[in-house]
Amino acid sequence: MRNLWRFVYTVIGIIFRHPVTGTSIIPILPDGRIALIRRRDNGRWALPGGMVDWGEDIPTSVSRELMEETGLELLQIRRLVGVYSAPDRDPRIHSICVVVEADVRGEMNIQDSLEVSEVQGFEVNSLPIGEMSHDHDRQLQDYMKGLTTLA
Repeated sequence: MRNLWRFVYTVIGIIFRHPVTGTSIIPILPDGRIALIRRRDNGRWALPGGMVDWGEDIPTSVSRELMEETGLELLQIRRLVGVYSAPDRDPRIHSICVVVEADVRGEMNIQDSLEVSEVQGFEVNSLPIGEMSHDHDRQLQDYMKGLTTLA
Protein backbone atom coordinates (compact mmCIF):
# COMPACT_ATOMS: atom_id res chain seq x y z
CA MET A 1 0.00 0.00 0.00
CA ARG A 2 2.87 2.37 0.80
CA ASN A 3 4.39 1.85 -2.65
CA LEU A 4 1.01 2.54 -4.27
CA TRP A 5 0.69 5.81 -2.32
CA ARG A 6 4.24 6.81 -3.32
CA PHE A 7 3.38 6.10 -6.97
CA VAL A 8 0.12 8.12 -6.80
CA TYR A 9 1.94 10.99 -5.06
CA THR A 10 4.63 10.97 -7.76
CA VAL A 11 2.06 11.00 -10.59
CA ILE A 12 0.10 13.86 -8.96
CA GLY A 13 3.37 15.76 -8.54
CA ILE A 14 4.23 15.27 -12.21
CA ILE A 15 0.82 16.44 -13.35
CA PHE A 16 0.36 19.39 -11.03
CA ARG A 17 3.90 20.52 -10.23
CA HIS A 18 5.50 20.59 -13.65
CA PRO A 19 5.04 23.03 -16.52
CA VAL A 20 2.89 22.10 -19.49
CA THR A 21 4.35 22.35 -22.99
CA GLY A 22 2.62 24.47 -25.61
CA THR A 23 3.22 26.22 -28.90
CA SER A 24 2.66 29.64 -30.40
CA ILE A 25 2.75 30.14 -34.14
CA ILE A 26 3.69 33.27 -36.07
CA PRO A 27 1.75 32.39 -39.23
CA ILE A 28 2.99 34.20 -42.33
CA LEU A 29 0.28 34.46 -44.99
CA PRO A 30 1.26 34.34 -48.70
CA ASP A 31 0.93 38.16 -48.88
CA GLY A 32 3.30 38.64 -45.91
CA ARG A 33 0.68 39.51 -43.31
CA ILE A 34 0.71 37.79 -39.91
CA ALA A 35 -2.47 36.00 -38.83
CA LEU A 36 -3.61 36.64 -35.25
CA ILE A 37 -6.57 35.37 -33.28
CA ARG A 38 -8.78 37.21 -30.82
CA ARG A 39 -9.17 35.11 -27.68
CA ARG A 40 -12.70 34.62 -26.43
CA ASP A 41 -11.62 34.39 -22.75
CA ASN A 42 -10.02 37.85 -22.49
CA GLY A 43 -10.88 39.57 -25.78
CA ARG A 44 -7.22 40.22 -26.58
CA TRP A 45 -5.27 39.46 -29.74
CA ALA A 46 -2.88 36.51 -29.59
CA LEU A 47 -0.74 34.24 -31.67
CA PRO A 48 -2.52 30.99 -32.51
CA GLY A 49 -1.32 28.01 -30.53
CA GLY A 50 -2.02 25.81 -27.57
CA MET A 51 -0.98 22.81 -25.56
CA VAL A 52 0.88 19.89 -27.08
CA ASP A 53 -1.35 16.82 -26.88
CA TRP A 54 -0.12 13.53 -25.47
CA GLY A 55 1.70 11.62 -28.23
CA GLU A 56 2.27 14.72 -30.41
CA ASP A 57 5.52 16.30 -31.46
CA ILE A 58 5.86 20.07 -31.83
CA PRO A 59 5.36 20.18 -35.64
CA THR A 60 2.15 18.12 -35.36
CA SER A 61 0.88 20.34 -32.55
CA VAL A 62 1.68 23.46 -34.60
CA SER A 63 -0.24 22.12 -37.59
CA ARG A 64 -3.25 21.04 -35.50
CA GLU A 65 -3.49 24.24 -33.43
CA LEU A 66 -3.09 26.41 -36.52
CA MET A 67 -5.96 24.61 -38.28
CA GLU A 68 -8.22 24.61 -35.18
CA GLU A 69 -7.79 28.29 -34.42
CA THR A 70 -7.38 29.87 -37.87
CA GLY A 71 -8.43 27.33 -40.52
CA LEU A 72 -5.01 27.80 -42.12
CA GLU A 73 -2.81 24.99 -43.40
CA LEU A 74 0.82 24.72 -42.33
CA LEU A 75 3.16 24.69 -45.32
CA GLN A 76 6.47 24.74 -43.47
CA ILE A 77 8.02 25.83 -40.22
CA ARG A 78 10.59 28.48 -41.15
CA ARG A 79 12.44 28.79 -37.86
CA LEU A 80 12.37 28.56 -34.10
CA VAL A 81 11.69 32.02 -32.66
CA GLY A 82 12.14 31.02 -29.05
CA VAL A 83 11.26 29.03 -25.98
CA TYR A 84 9.46 31.02 -23.29
CA SER A 85 9.24 29.46 -19.83
CA ALA A 86 8.75 32.23 -17.24
CA PRO A 87 6.32 30.92 -14.60
CA ASP A 88 4.11 34.01 -14.94
CA ARG A 89 3.98 34.17 -18.76
CA ASP A 90 0.51 32.57 -18.80
CA PRO A 91 -1.86 33.63 -16.01
CA ARG A 92 -3.65 30.27 -16.03
CA ILE A 93 -0.81 27.79 -15.63
CA HIS A 94 2.97 27.48 -15.71
CA SER A 95 3.64 26.58 -19.32
CA ILE A 96 6.65 26.36 -21.58
CA CYS A 97 5.87 27.81 -25.00
CA VAL A 98 7.80 26.87 -28.13
CA VAL A 99 7.34 29.69 -30.66
CA VAL A 100 7.85 29.13 -34.38
CA GLU A 101 7.51 31.17 -37.55
CA ALA A 102 5.56 29.32 -40.24
CA ASP A 103 4.48 29.70 -43.84
CA VAL A 104 0.74 29.06 -44.12
CA ARG A 105 -2.01 29.07 -46.73
CA GLY A 106 -5.74 28.83 -47.01
CA GLU A 107 -8.78 30.78 -45.93
CA MET A 108 -8.94 32.21 -42.42
CA ASN A 109 -11.87 30.38 -40.87
CA ILE A 110 -12.22 29.68 -37.12
CA GLN A 111 -12.70 25.99 -36.33
CA ASP A 112 -12.65 26.34 -32.51
CA SER A 113 -15.24 29.02 -31.74
CA LEU A 114 -15.13 28.26 -28.00
CA GLU A 115 -11.58 29.68 -27.77
CA VAL A 116 -11.42 32.08 -30.72
CA SER A 117 -13.81 34.89 -31.63
CA GLU A 118 -11.94 36.36 -34.61
CA VAL A 119 -8.98 35.73 -36.90
CA GLN A 120 -7.36 38.50 -38.93
CA GLY A 121 -4.24 39.16 -40.97
CA PHE A 122 -2.08 42.14 -39.92
CA GLU A 123 0.64 44.00 -41.77
CA VAL A 124 3.84 43.97 -39.69
CA ASN A 125 3.57 47.74 -39.12
CA SER A 126 -0.02 47.44 -37.84
CA LEU A 127 0.35 44.57 -35.34
CA PRO A 128 -1.49 45.35 -32.08
CA ILE A 129 1.71 45.41 -30.00
CA GLY A 130 0.87 46.39 -26.43
CA GLU A 131 -2.59 44.82 -26.69
CA MET A 132 -1.62 41.15 -26.91
CA SER A 133 -2.55 38.34 -24.56
CA HIS A 134 -0.06 36.52 -22.33
CA ASP A 135 3.53 37.32 -23.36
CA HIS A 136 2.77 37.45 -27.08
CA ASP A 137 3.92 41.09 -27.29
CA ARG A 138 7.41 39.93 -26.36
CA GLN A 139 7.27 36.95 -28.68
CA LEU A 140 6.35 39.17 -31.65
CA GLN A 141 8.94 41.81 -30.75
CA ASP A 142 11.66 39.15 -30.49
CA TYR A 143 10.53 37.78 -33.85
CA MET A 144 10.64 41.21 -35.52
CA LYS A 145 14.18 41.75 -34.14
CA GLY A 146 15.26 38.42 -35.67
CA LEU A 147 16.09 36.97 -32.26
CA THR A 148 16.01 33.37 -31.15
CA THR A 149 15.10 33.66 -27.48
CA LEU A 150 15.41 31.33 -24.53
CA ALA A 151 13.55 33.00 -21.68
